[in-house]
Amino acid sequence: MIKKFYTINGIHCVSCKTLIEKIVRGIDGVSVANVNYAAEKMVVQYDETKVKEKDIQKAIKNAGSYAVQEIRNNAHKGEEGQNVQDRQDKQRERHYQKLKKTVTTIAIGSIPFLVLMIWMTIGTPFLGWKMVEKVFGEVAIPILNTRLSLSHVIQFLVATPILFLGGREIFKSAFSAAKAKATNMDTLIAIGTTTAWTFSTIVTFAPKMFGDIGQEVYFEATVFIILFIMIGRMLETRSKRRTAGAIKQLLRLQAKEARVVRDEKEIMIPVDGVVVGDVIRIKPGEKIPVDGVVVAGNSSVDEAMITGESLPVEKKNGDEVIGATMNISGVIIMNATKIGKNTMLAQIVQMVEEAQGTEAPIQRLADKVSALFVPTVLAIATTAGFFWLFIAPQISMSVTVEAYTSMQLAIYVATTVLIIACPCALGLATPTAIMVATGRAAFEGILIKNAQALETANKIDTIIFDKTGTITSGKPEVGYIKLKKEDELLVYALENSSHHPLAQAVVNSLRECEKDAESVRVENFRDIPGKGIEAVLNGQKMAIGNNKIIQERNITKNPYAQKAQELQQKAYTVSYVINSDRIVGLIAITDAIKSDSKKAIMELKKMGIKTVMVTGDNQKTAEEISKQVGIDEIFAEVLPQDKQEIVKKIRKEKNGQAVVAMVGDGINDAPALVGASIGIAMGTGTDVAIESADIVLVKGTLDKVLETIYVSQKTVRIIKQNLFWAFAYNTIGIPVAAGVLYPFFDILLSPIVASVAMAMSSVSVVTNSLRLRK
Repeated sequence: MIKKFYTINGIHCVSCKTLIEKIVRGIDGVSVANVNYAAEKMVVQYDETKVKEKDIQKAIKNAGSYAVQEIRNNAHKGEEGQNVQDRQDKQRERHYQKLKKTVTTIAIGSIPFLVLMIWMTIGTPFLGWKMVEKVFGEVAIPILNTRLSLSHVIQFLVATPILFLGGREIFKSAFSAAKAKATNMDTLIAIGTTTAWTFSTIVTFAPKMFGDIGQEVYFEATVFIILFIMIGRMLETRSKRRTAGAIKQLLRLQAKEARVVRDEKEIMIPVDGVVVGDVIRIKPGEKIPVDGVVVAGNSSVDEAMITGESLPVEKKNGDEVIGATMNISGVIIMNATKIGKNTMLAQIVQMVEEAQGTEAPIQRLADKVSALFVPTVLAIATTAGFFWLFIAPQISMSVTVEAYTSMQLAIYVATTVLIIACPCALGLATPTAIMVATGRAAFEGILIKNAQALETANKIDTIIFDKTGTITSGKPEVGYIKLKKEDELLVYALENSSHHPLAQAVVNSLRECEKDAESVRVENFRDIPGKGIEAVLNGQKMAIGNNKIIQERNITKNPYAQKAQELQQKAYTVSYVINSDRIVGLIAITDAIKSDSKKAIMELKKMGIKTVMVTGDNQKTAEEISKQVGIDEIFAEVLPQDKQEIVKKIRKEKNGQAVVAMVGDGINDAPALVGASIGIAMGTGTDVAIESADIVLVKGTLDKVLETIYVSQKTVRIIKQNLFWAFAYNTIGIPVAAGVLYPFFDILLSPIVASVAMAMSSVSVVTNSLRLRK
């Protein structure tokens, strides 16, 4: 299976989304096809042995007048990525300008109707038109043996090109949907305006066909309906461009050039020309072009655009730097370690794009309603027209005779129902909010991989924290060491064989042994997860580990027991050095608690969220750290493989309804991150943890966990507001348009007012979602 992303220009209603998904999913070999209406993007997963890319593009183009283009992986490579984004922006800009030109043309053409409508207000609508008739008079048509209203003929001549040329995009879309045996939003508009135009044309050229009602036509309604719908689409397109601006802004962060040292000379090259291993010199005020490691110099670097951290970060020899961040104070020389799509910025862009292509669970109800919306509205319009044409006159609704004939009222009501109905607001309610929220979160150093995680974070009631690298800094240091001189070299050699952070801390503290390390022969090295390490060193069987490794060897004599207990009560992690089943040394390692951990955990508790800590450390150390930061519950001496079981156990609480987030950074956290309701990985952690998580915190501090929950809460609140408005608009608007208030309060909605309301419903939803940018 292969997954590809496409941009699709020309999607202007939620029914377009449904139609495209239906057609693409119908291709044999396609397993997933999801369209994001707001982003105008589609993700497709298919079997490349059965499906060719051209088959997908052909199917989309056959569904309607859509322009489709694949978003290739190299879209995340520096300037080339910017060019791809620019092409997409230019397509959107061309579409917007085309709509603007159409709106301007229709608006100019509608001026005569605006004048006539003002004229009509001199008296009642019918008296107004009679006054117009006195001015324009009638014209005799001998062939038809009748006299025609000159004002009606003029209206026909002006309205017809506006309807069919100005609204050709609507009619073309409706025709494409009909060819695919489907309906869309344009189907309703096309039927509504054509019905009003056809009735008016018959009244104009065959006035006796409908008896005495030939005095009323609806040409002005068809013109203003098309005008206001096109204005709505123009405003919606402009608003949607703003919601999609996050990726464009992220790509603009990328440096354009890099000062590379080659053949002992500094040369400026495009950032795409940088290769791994290049030596790059960055002066103050310049952007760091790619990810790398500082090899010389000191400086402060502004990482706010990536991590959301407002304060500059000091960088020195050996520190990692991130591409697109700003060098502030000093000159630094770095080695390039990641380029192109492997840089952090490229991965952030890719995560944001993928997240914006996903759907939140809350959207499913709207999608189900939208799928049935157009057929339902057609049925309501037909029923309402039938009622006012045939039934109302029979049940003494005299109001139909006072102002309108039954035929006029039936046409008027059916057209209004077709025009006011709008599933677009339903379709935009969730994806626009998701797009804005994920883009805004990315600028704060919070990478949300999918819409479901963004929605679920709002419901978190329990958060499980791994200790090392999450609550603590993940940079352990030796705080106490007791070894015989002759054992120091052996301990150095044993710990140097391990990649565990605690082992590296010991290696750093015994760095003076490095020069003699080659004299030690290390054999049968073994890493025992959750316990320690062991090996044979120059023929001596040695081990370093916690209490569990002592218990396994049935060692009862422990000369360091009391000292170990004292250190554990100070939150030290204690390891014993064992030589031939004898404890010969003690090492205590401290891992400083992050400065923001206590405050973040206190805030979470105020929100009613239960906090849990899991650690492989001993019980006393875990209790001390828990006491310092205010953790509610701890699980100590946990083996890596047991973390996932703890997650499962806690998820079963509250009758299996507990929403549990797991926050971790290590390889051994990956199963627990996957098993939690939401996995949150520290960006400072391992690639495996980041890959397994639903949300990545670039900065790697707990205050970002709080921000994630706040973003989720605000996003869900906006989505609910959007959905409420969309449902309320249609629930109230359609019955009123159908005339339910007319017999009682003499309130009848105009098709023109309906077109304004329909256009504004979508714009209001998009505008509300844009509030998340702040």
